[in-house]
Amino acid sequence: MKKVVIGSKEDLPRLTGKAVVIDGVEVAVFRLSNGEVKAVENRCPHRGGPLAEGVVSGEFVFCPLHEWKICLTDGKVQEPDPGCVKTYPVEAEGNEVRVFLAEESVKA
Repeated sequence: MKKVVIGSKEDLPRLTGKAVVIDGVEVAVFRLSNGEVKAVENRCPHRGGPLAEGVVSGEFVFCPLHEWKICLTDGKVQEPDPGCVKTYPVEAEGNEVRVFLAEESVKA
């Protein structure tokens, strides 16, 4: 796993996504209302909508293009819509936020 510092918690407003690029991989990072930080790939499986621009509700983000509801914990799209997105482990220690990517996820 590759661990990358993406900034501080203050860089992540609550209930708003932030897109970050880590070695060519675009990741959407969210700080939930409870302060927990989640990271998923920044691409809806339906039409590629930028999830970082979506509306956050609880542990879900709604794609800004067609409002598909995606769980930020497991990446699954809410039924009846099919699909899922990659999720990435996040570590928030002190004020520093780190995202972990599997080595095979990193683009050359």
